[in-house]
Amino acid sequence: MPAITQKSMAAPLLNFQRIGHGTIGVIDLAKTRRFYEEVLGLDVLQTSPISLMVRKGTDQVYAVVEVGAEKEEMKRINHNGLDVETVEEVDAAYETLLRVKDEYGLREVRKPGTMHGDYCFYFCDLDGNWWEIVKTRPGGHALDFQDPERDMTGRGEEFLRKRGVRAHMHDPEFREQVNRGEA
Repeated sequence: MPAITQKSMAAPLLNFQRIGHGTIGVIDLAKTRRFYEEVLGLDVLQTSPISLMVRKGTDQVYAVVEVGAEKEEMKRINHNGLDVETVEEVDAAYETLLRVKDEYGLREVRKPGTMHGDYCFYFCDLDGNWWEIVKTRPGGHALDFQDPERDMTGRGEEFLRKRGVRAHMHDPEFREQVNRGEA
């Protein structure tokens, strides 16, 4: 059941600098590399016969590992987000992916719309990995860490009822509309 969590006051047991990478499993490394470079525009570095490292715009990277045909499709909730700055960029990306869907083996491209306060769409690539193209404010979701109103930690159910807070909203303007009862 969804609930408001409490911040732990215990000192962390581990002390690391950053979240540096995640891992994405793929079926065919060569086809995936072509898609990542030609469509997504990712920076790609091959690190072994079965792996790549990819990144875009930051120092965080994904290790991309060929696991073969046994790879299961990722659940959409576990998608990878790709930020753009405008609604027009979301729509253009959608049209582009529809146009090249068959050439690059995309499994599904969903229509754009407003979800969780963000204008976006989801697509499933040739490896069964889900991606979201999302219009974000400059700085993206990382700005939530600078917004004290964004953190609901320790706030009670009364706060939620008064504010009309819904689950998983990023866009601050949309949150304000919800808070005013306009959305």
